[in-house]
Amino acid sequence: MAKKSSGPSFREVMTAIKKRQFSPVYILMGDEPYYLDQITKALENSVVDEADKDFNAITYYGADAEMGKVIASAQQYPVMADRQIVLLKEAQTLSRAKEQLDKLSSYVARPNPTTVLVVVYKGDTLSGTSSLIKKAKNSDCVVFVSERLRDYQLSGPIVEYCQSKGWGIDDKAVSLLADYIGNPLSKLFGEIDKLMIAADQDVKRISAELIERNIGISKDFNTFELVKALARKDYPKAMLIVDHFSKNPKQNPAIVIVSTLFGFFSKLFIATVSRDKSEATLLALLELKNKYALSDYHDGIQRYNARQALAAVHAIREYDCQSKGIGSTQNEYALLKELIFKIFTAV
Repeated sequence: MAKKSSGPSFREVMTAIKKRQFSPVYILMGDEPYYLDQITKALENSVVDEADKDFNAITYYGADAEMGKVIASAQQYPVMADRQIVLLKEAQTLSRAKEQLDKLSSYVARPNPTTVLVVVYKGDTLSGTSSLIKKAKNSDCVVFVSERLRDYQLSGPIVEYCQSKGWGIDDKAVSLLADYIGNPLSKLFGEIDKLMIAADQDVKRISAELIERNIGISKDFNTFELVKALARKDYPKAMLIVDHFSKNPKQNPAIVIVSTLFGFFSKLFIATVSRDKSEATLLALLELKNKYALSDYHDGIQRYNARQALAAVHAIREYDCQSKGIGSTQNEYALLKELIFKIFTAV
């Protein structure tokens, strides 16, 4: 789910739109375009009936837009309809965009109640100190910020997206999609849609097996299984997985693998030094979404002490330097095998 800043969440905005509770102005901005596009599409489909769009739906694009015309259109009244919609898309492409958008501040302070004005500003956010945002926050307007999610934040949106389609998804499948598809969300959700189409007609759940058959991500040879092997100190399994990675480098980029290992051992170190190792405390401390995600840390706590977990973190940092040619000429998968050996032999 889109991360909530000071304004409403994605779910709150979409719920209001479905209830036809429209605000006179929507300022949609941020680094993650998926949620911006979804809100814009929902407004385009809901504010004005299809039969009335010829006269009551006006769209401007940033590079060609003149703010005077945008404001004039917003001030007009709808033609034989209850309301009109005026959209300013790709507002970030305006010449001196932030300066130009501030010209909307006087309109936003007193918007036309029969117009829904939508400003879409992608790739950045407008400053809270700008005249436009100040006026918007002091009036009946929606200011929505769509922030780019980090990899560890993707599990929630994956589950929620599947649920919105009436589907379930296994925890392992969530990890595979987050690790191997990741951002942007449009690509991630697109792959989920493909899986739903490819599944048998009576299937309403995404499994690791379904992913392996249709996306080519192995359910047995992936970073999820590598972390599990390391947590359990299963050296033969860990090396078998790394050997598979080295033979399939395009599907298993080393930088993604090592980033996942760094995240795991960094959190494992925190878990080992925590006095309170109860389930609830570790879930909060490690910022994990569910009990299933905690299983590898429970295994790790039993097999690594704080010193060994910290040694693993240092070894991963050393790998990062060596993979960039600092102090080593070996390829990244040979270095990865060395890294696994160092982790297992840390004392």
